[in-house]
Amino acid sequence: MSTMQHVSLFGYGRTTRSIAKRFGPMSFYDDHVHKPFVDDQGNRVLRSDMFDPHRSDLEIPSPGIPPTHPLITQARHLTSEYDLFLSPDAAAPFALRPAPYQVWITGTNGKTTTTQMTAHLLADKGAIAGGNIGVPLADLDPNASIWVLETSSFTLHYTRQAAPKLYIVLPITPDHIAWHGNEAAYVADKLSALSRMCEGDVAIVPRRFANTLATKAFVIPYDTAEDLAKHFGFDTARIRFSGAFLLDALLAMAVDNILFDRTDYDRIDAFTLDPHRQERFYDKRGRLWINDTKATNIDATVAALRTFGDKPVHLILGGDDKGVELSPLFDALADYSVTVYAVGRNAGRLVGLAQQYRIPVYNAETVEHAVQLIDQDLDGESVALLSPAAASLDQFDSYAHRGEVFKRSVADLS
Repeated sequence: MSTMQHVSLFGYGRTTRSIAKRFGPMSFYDDHVHKPFVDDQGNRVLRSDMFDPHRSDLEIPSPGIPPTHPLITQARHLTSEYDLFLSPDAAAPFALRPAPYQVWITGTNGKTTTTQMTAHLLADKGAIAGGNIGVPLADLDPNASIWVLETSSFTLHYTRQAAPKLYIVLPITPDHIAWHGNEAAYVADKLSALSRMCEGDVAIVPRRFANTLATKAFVIPYDTAEDLAKHFGFDTARIRFSGAFLLDALLAMAVDNILFDRTDYDRIDAFTLDPHRQERFYDKRGRLWINDTKATNIDATVAALRTFGDKPVHLILGGDDKGVELSPLFDALADYSVTVYAVGRNAGRLVGLAQQYRIPVYNAETVEHAVQLIDQDLDGESVALLSPAAASLDQFDSYAHRGEVFKRSVADLS
């Protein structure tokens, strides 16, 4: 299928392993490898410092590898997972011909839920979901009629050729600043696909970016959920979701409306939310706890506060804040009755800011200890909320692992 003599895969992760399984064997280069080996698929798994750009015809990075990494800076033929499969270049050796119709979904918060909702609404039309949602493109059915792809800023940074037919951009707020270098670069990567879209394509984009876009796509701007509902004639009273989930639902419904000219309230209301995003549960004493571990940035945590802040909140914050300025978070916290329980790598920063803003704070260090501290003061009139405004990998395998530890700690309370 390929005329390439040597393909180099950067990072021995799920995305690159799926590519090698489909097209391999290939060569991997990974920082965690100290002794080279050959895996059960016949792939060579090598140290990063063994990469020789002069002996590589194509380099494909795991999306999370930052642009400052030596593997990236040495690469001479770098291509993204998206360009590998979806490049419009007729000479691209691995690109699908024909490629499925593509709906890309990006933004800072709500990408996964909007992707899931969209695939749910379009399931009868043969749509499947993949991308950052956890299914690499190499594992998707190439014969599916529609690919609904959760698309991260990391993937967009490395993508230079592929573009969606329908692009959904949720609100963009500061995130992954350390990876991208600054907020402007993060936003630019999020919007980069628009420059490659064609006449007849459609993009739904926050209004604040709409007038600055260089795109041939038809742009539908919005500020709020109400804007979208008005544009498409949706009756929000017939949709069971509220808050941030209402915007997710409306964007998914917009895709269905654009592609198939239909509005199905019953189908969207039948969608079941994943755990770990504003997930409610009760302890043995009937007190309310909220698992919002997927809130890995400030905007997501503020959204949770808007939902639950009508009561006193015992808020667990902290982890890897990815270099984001945290003052806006504490500006928002000042409007609520909040006690902060700081955990993870940035606990010290959180404690200092809480003291500066005169917000009650405990340096809990771990989620388990935070739960024990909250247990002493939580009552039926208050709520305990894990909404960290930070990534989880400083102490956990994933945001889901953090959420499970939180729920297990609550279940262990007497």
